[in-house]
Amino acid sequence: MPKPIDTDRFSKTLRERLFDPATREVLIAYLPDSHEAEDAYTKINCAGYGRIRTYENYTLHLRTRDHGARPMFRGHPPQQQLRTQVFQLAGCNWRCWYCFVDDDRLSGNRKVSRFFTAEQLVEMYLGQPHPPGVLDLSGGQPDLVPEWTLWTMQALEERGLRGATYVWSDDNLSTRYLWEHLSSSEIEYMATFPRHSRVGCFKGFDPASFAHTSGAEPELFDRQFDVFRDLLAEGFDLYAYATFTGPLPSDPGSAVASFVDRLQEIHPNLPLRTVPLRIHPFATTQQRLNPSRRSALTTQHEVYDHWDAELAARFSDELLQLPSDEVVLA
Repeated sequence: MPKPIDTDRFSKTLRERLFDPATREVLIAYLPDSHEAEDAYTKINCAGYGRIRTYENYTLHLRTRDHGARPMFRGHPPQQQLRTQVFQLAGCNWRCWYCFVDDDRLSGNRKVSRFFTAEQLVEMYLGQPHPPGVLDLSGGQPDLVPEWTLWTMQALEERGLRGATYVWSDDNLSTRYLWEHLSSSEIEYMATFPRHSRVGCFKGFDPASFAHTSGAEPELFDRQFDVFRDLLAEGFDLYAYATFTGPLPSDPGSAVASFVDRLQEIHPNLPLRTVPLRIHPFATTQQRLNPSRRSALTTQHEVYDHWDAELAARFSDELLQLPSDEVVLA
């Protein structure tokens, strides 16, 4: 087996590659000529450094035959189609095998990426025909450079767009860089920025599935919950993703029940704001598949059945039908 990622050391190394504090520039992945560009969801724009993502039927959400996907409108009125503008930070400190991003776009490789200021990215976004209402700061792991989200908000505010553009940011809950590199007043500015949400992605449902998914030490499974709890305490509007790929434990029902317990320790309603993601092979993923990963593509549905049963036992049908946006974490 490969040696687990030394997350803290690798994060520090990547952060140094991914931004220039003197110029306030961040390294953004160039998408043409990537395997990611072959996927149907990738509609490249912004001179190759951005993409438009359109959500129509939420096919990335796991669901059973009896229950449709619970929509997530990201602050917009309910609608059949939702378009987002995505920029990807060119680095990630974990190596989730199902990730849709090419490995060379996750390593801070400057041959397939370029430095931009937040102002330049906002200008490119606004310069597109009919720019989407959602600006998605993705990756990679965007919170390796938490300044990026802050600077993007400031750039929008300077253009009179505070509260007009929905700012969405992804987080794999791996570091405490938000607190280590930003001041309390900067964190408060971000947490109270109108129409801003963050999503924290829980990799796996127990330490073994976490390690299988991320390539990191299984002990870091616990850190995800601590980081999410502290983000919620800061006042951020939070959502959660969860992936259910990994070796199937001897008692998957108990493992999933424990996972739901831990979510509810953060907030009783958090499972209702948690979206289990359906993992399927993207163009890049095909190159990383091995027997255990192929098996996980199947067993994720069994794990989801236990998740579905747990939520049915803990919440009313009325609550289970709510769009994620309407679930309150307060």
